[in-house]
Amino acid sequence: MRSRVAAGITMLALAGSGQAFSAVSVTEAEQLKQALTPVGAERGANTSGSIPEWTGGLSEPPAGWRRGQTEVNPFPDDEPLFVITANNMHLYEDKLSEGSLKMLEQYGPDFFMPVYQTRRTAAFPEHVYDKYYENALSAEVLDNGNGVRDTIMTSPFPIPENGLEVIWNHILRYRGEEVSFRSASATPQVDGSYNPVVNQYDYYFAYSKKGAELEDIDNKIFYLKTDTISPSTLAGTITLVHETLDQVRSPRLAWRYDAGSRRLRRSPNLAYETDLPNSSSLRSVDQKDMYNGAPNQYHWKLKGKREVFVPYNAYKLHDKSVRPDDVIRAGHINQELARYELHRVWVVEATRRTGIKHIYDRRVFYVDEDSWQILMSEEYDEDGNLWRVSEAHNISYYQVPVFWTTMEMTYDLKARRYYIDGLDQNYPAYNFNPGFRGKEFTASSARRAARH
Repeated sequence: MRSRVAAGITMLALAGSGQAFSAVSVTEAEQLKQALTPVGAERGANTSGSIPEWTGGLSEPPAGWRRGQTEVNPFPDDEPLFVITANNMHLYEDKLSEGSLKMLEQYGPDFFMPVYQTRRTAAFPEHVYDKYYENALSAEVLDNGNGVRDTIMTSPFPIPENGLEVIWNHILRYRGEEVSFRSASATPQVDGSYNPVVNQYDYYFAYSKKGAELEDIDNKIFYLKTDTISPSTLAGTITLVHETLDQVRSPRLAWRYDAGSRRLRRSPNLAYETDLPNSSSLRSVDQKDMYNGAPNQYHWKLKGKREVFVPYNAYKLHDKSVRPDDVIRAGHINQELARYELHRVWVVEATRRTGIKHIYDRRVFYVDEDSWQILMSEEYDEDGNLWRVSEAHNISYYQVPVFWTTMEMTYDLKARRYYIDGLDQNYPAYNFNPGFRGKEFTASSARRAARH
């Protein structure tokens, strides 16, 4: 496996020529049943035992939870082992990201990091684990990283050899087959005041449907429709996205219905560095879900694995009794509700390609070994200064099961403001079986919905 990481240099050179990256051998893939977990994480504990052995994750819901309810905290008695502050962060520097160090320095003492016992809760259905193995034997990255082939359902490269494969693992990670939920986003002012924007989100993951074959999914990863509920000035705005698997063959398709003009228009620029709608220019479109879209604007370098304190098991933030006013504070969220744990993460550095225009010159991603979810990222400006820090606070959703974000935020260190998404405590639990059939996600269907 180590030799595959080293071989990444050669394979990246091949990528520049348009050749495919090769799949792993059967012998290597067998490690997913031995030293590695089915998703490719190290099965064993770390040397000190502070990161425990993976024993299957949270594959069954805790007692008392019922389908249709918001997820309850499976560890209600857990208390912080210690709290990292601006005053003691030097003691933990080797386990902190540059972004966390900067947040502690700039916003301390109000910004602190409560560190809890590490719980390796990430779990997925057995048929998804089977696909990890199959993908490892067949999946390839093509055309300078803009697409993949011979992969289905979940992350293609459980034994990655380079940063590009890791980022595709995040983009294609399993998030269920479909899901419907409502949540709010906000961009608090410097004093902490805010006006939430409420959206209805409907996802249909064609790529992840059980039994789906590549020829069945029309080159689509997922379909997404968002419908803005409030405020009244934005209500009725609809965005429709068709996210593609091979983005050379067919780039992302997007449409937007503006309630003011009462027209559904194509949105070809809803990608890359474009401002994320309703983010007050605090987040780019490709930061939604921590990173999305074609990775062709950057060179991707796999810097290896680190043990890092990262957001994890954020059940306090997800609790139905917690309201947005309990979460939002000036400069950053209420850190009393945050939970950090020590986990092994893949560290990937993205450096902007020569001649490419993007607001971020360099980006660093911290990718969970147990789920391929990006947990944190750092965004640097063209002068090399750390500009923004992003966090994804995650939980295990019991209905599937699936490990996914409950809340994301991007902190702008220059503006001293932030964007937050996932304020879902006022709304029903995520529904991972809404019964979508796919026809709800056509442009004509969105147009009809907009007129009602």
